Amino acid sequence: MTIGQAREKRRKLGSMSQIQNLYQTCREVFAEGKASYVPPPTDIERLRSVLVQNREVGLLRLCERIRTKFLLNCTANSVYFSEDVEQPLWLNIHTYNMRLENVGLTADMPCFRATESDSVPPPVTYIHIHECDKFSIGIFCLPPSGVIPLHNHPGMTVFSKVLFGSMHIKSYDWVASVPYSSRNQNEHCEDSRRHEQPRLAKIHADSDLNAPCRTSVLYPSSGGNMHCFTALTPCAMLDVLGPPYSDSEGRHCTYYNDFPYATFSGDTTGSLSAEMEGCAWLKEIEKPESFVVVGDMYRGPSIIEN
Repeated sequence: MTIGQAREKRRKLGSMSQIQNLYQTCREVFAEGKASYVPPPTDIERLRSVLVQNREVGLLRLCERIRTKFLLNCTANSVYFSEDVEQPLWLNIHTYNMRLENVGLTADMPCFRATESDSVPPPVTYIHIHECDKFSIGIFCLPPSGVIPLHNHPGMTVFSKVLFGSMHIKSYDWVASVPYSSRNQNEHCEDSRRHEQPRLAKIHADSDLNAPCRTSVLYPSSGGNMHCFTALTPCAMLDVLGPPYSDSEGRHCTYYNDFPYATFSGDTTGSLSAEMEGCAWLKEIEKPESFVVVGDMYRGPSIIEN
């Protein structure tokens, strides 16, 4: 690339919307478009940097208008949603300069409202932005206590960016096959029709994500390929999947229940060896009936496909 071509590329990037920039970067990063393809580290960081700078998928005015029990203090620079008002949980205004109108979201959208029922998780809203055979872009909107159950990402590299709010993540990666005892299988597995054996997995993350935070990246066999989320406050998360799910290509979304290691290990002593610390058994299940996803239209800047 010549100096002139480089300048022209920077000029175009500077004039395009951030969501267009994200789309353009995804096209280049996922150009291979193959399952289990992992972009090189330079491309991983490149896409991460676009998500950090992304001003077109923001929700600034939402924080200005939501006055729920979570809001305790505001300053000129930050909005705080914690008993510890010195820790900004949601966003830094100067860093992200996020705007509601860029994605067509409003503060009174039902998807962010707390529900009256404590026994059933509230619906999760998904805003579809773009999908092709090589990657997809979308936003999950969760009200307080909203849950995205434990599921996998076969052959995928996934970027997840919490745009605002706070959520808990628990994620796993598979470990080498370990024999298990079936003595308690009927007792612990609700779906007797399932005959697949549980598989051993290692916890990758079990923590809270509070915006602003670093973009999470998972890989086909590492980084927490199986994960679940629970909303601690109203929150939104942007996801980039490369490649996306495809039943025809064998990339099915599989759901799991997790069980303590002792459940199927045959260990009756309750003591774990050092290598088994942080391990659990994952048992494949049908999609939970309580997991309800509703779609909403993307109303942000148009993406020009080229």
